[in-house]
Amino acid sequence: MLRDMTRADAAQRITELREQIHHHDYLYYVEARPEVSDAEYDALMRELRELEASFPDLVTADSPTQRIGGAPTDIFKPVEHHDAMLSLDNATSPDDLREFEARIGRALPGAAFTYVCEPKIDGLGIALLYEHGRFVRGATRGDGRVGEDITPNLRTIRSIPMVLRGALAAAPVIEVRGEVFMPREEFARLNRSLEEAGTPTFANPRNAAAGAVRQKDPSVTARRPLDIFLYHLSRANSLGFASHWDVLEALRAAGFKTNPRAERCADLGAVIAACEKLERDRDALGYDADGAVVKVESLDQQRRLGSTTHHPRWAIAFKFAARQATTVIEAIEVNVGKTGALTPTAKLTPVELAGVTIRNVSLHNEDEIRRKDIRVGDTVLIERAGDVIPYVVQVVLAKRPEQSQPFTFPSACPACGGATARAEGEAYWRCLNSACPAQLKERLRHFGSRRAMDIEHLGDSTIEQLVDTGRVKDFADLYTLTSNEVAELDRFAEKSAENLVAAIAASRTRGPARLLNALGIRLVGERVAQVLAARFGSLERIAAASEAELADVHGIGDEIAHSIAAFFRDPTNRRLIERLARAGVVTSAPVAPEGPKPLAGKTLVLTGSLPTLSREAARELIERHGGRVASSVSKKTHYVVVGEAPGSKADDARRLGVTVLDEAGLLELVRL
Repeated sequence: MLRDMTRADAAQRITELREQIHHHDYLYYVEARPEVSDAEYDALMRELRELEASFPDLVTADSPTQRIGGAPTDIFKPVEHHDAMLSLDNATSPDDLREFEARIGRALPGAAFTYVCEPKIDGLGIALLYEHGRFVRGATRGDGRVGEDITPNLRTIRSIPMVLRGALAAAPVIEVRGEVFMPREEFARLNRSLEEAGTPTFANPRNAAAGAVRQKDPSVTARRPLDIFLYHLSRANSLGFASHWDVLEALRAAGFKTNPRAERCADLGAVIAACEKLERDRDALGYDADGAVVKVESLDQQRRLGSTTHHPRWAIAFKFAARQATTVIEAIEVNVGKTGALTPTAKLTPVELAGVTIRNVSLHNEDEIRRKDIRVGDTVLIERAGDVIPYVVQVVLAKRPEQSQPFTFPSACPACGGATARAEGEAYWRCLNSACPAQLKERLRHFGSRRAMDIEHLGDSTIEQLVDTGRVKDFADLYTLTSNEVAELDRFAEKSAENLVAAIAASRTRGPARLLNALGIRLVGERVAQVLAARFGSLERIAAASEAELADVHGIGDEIAHSIAAFFRDPTNRRLIERLARAGVVTSAPVAPEGPKPLAGKTLVLTGSLPTLSREAARELIERHGGRVASSVSKKTHYVVVGEAPGSKADDARRLGVTVLDEAGLLELVRL
């Protein structure tokens, strides 16, 4: 039959099949009311696959057959959101909600407010982009303005429509926001299957969902039971909607899955009642929710209320009361971090808390242990802050064993036996031995991380073996490794050993800023490293700079300068830099010439993709010529540099009357 079919006939039948399958996907995964049997559905999908195999040029990205497809990726590309995905201000009591209404009332005098309440899902926030009704891109929230492109993984979630219906299908471009989550029953089933297979289980549904969405291989994501609720349409008022409730109805009509527990509230009293009811029902929801989101319903009022750089003024999260439980501290262990900081951790008798088994809890530092007088053998009350991070609330003194003794912080490093010390004014004890194996392992994890030297294949197991076998005693030793040496490690074959050595070799050219960040100097992160590299140009010059010279650099200050100077005063660390340089690691880069700097005192904001400059290169260019790069546009911004597919920052610039430049304008400004 396929042999007799013309291309035109095939195209028509493929269109019919896709429409039918999209319709049945919507009924099954969104409405939960299927109209056909599994066998009938499979037959439609099988026919579509056969037709697409015979006419491969007719395959499109939105075809149902492409939900689980594509080769594994090594990196998630950065994506700038159309509008910033801001955080939410929090309320923990009805009084906080009343203060919220009083606050927006002061901003809009005389206004009356209605609201919409929705469950606050404990999942992973994502943004979906549709063009002319077709799904083209999906991204994580990231830092709120720039996320990661995870489109192939999101295609595997059946409740995300590939093609829209209704009014939204006609819009040239729309961006919708939602929360990917894993239903509790599915999470329990997944963990049972992992236990049976003898593989590690997930701590909670949120971790499982977040891990599944960020898999490099979409086929792994497809095997995870993920779902999604959509709750926001960017720039909805420009599409003719008057209220948030209208938006939710339009999302439902377009084929999106919205939360059935969303509720319109005529006044604040109804809001408080809705939040309290959701909290009472939280265990019956079928998914983890840690609160309720309260939104002003009118989109015009939302626009007039606006946002801070952190959160919208027209919405607030009512957080449910934290869950508490009591358990016993069986031991207190001290772990060593990458900067040598000693962190005490309480080992607990396992206890269920808000759906998660808690076995460990950080005690933070010596002062925290003394303040709460926490001892081995104590019964303690623990709580999950925000239903996420567990901590000790207090000791139940009535149950303290008679022979208990106060905990004494170790005078020697528990990992290497080296000396420890606590500097005046600091909360942490630190191991003073820079060659401490535990410290080295943590430092190597940071050294090879994506925002540092970005060494692919340098995972935890590899690091453990390299340090434990004595092959790597510091960072410079990485660059002496041979494929034969690596191949002797467990789980390494000849090819995988060559891949690791090649990845280490490729990291040599990351530049001084990435290298400085990778060294793990206390208080020196990515931003400080970029500032110092731009100012001094090389690690050698930074090492030779006095504490006063370092502190004089804009954005550094006395405390950071003291930490950097102390690091480079250590002969071991200076020898390390010399060895890295001898191994071919790039430790220097061009420095802007002394003299007038055309961008001195100017604040610039970057948005969109520039034709030739990467975001990092543009930032470095601006800072090298005296300018400062900010993350958001304000009246104090001097220029906004706009590239292809800009986000909301371009709109902010026009609204505030800030000068807009393209890449050519920026280059002209710095007189290149």
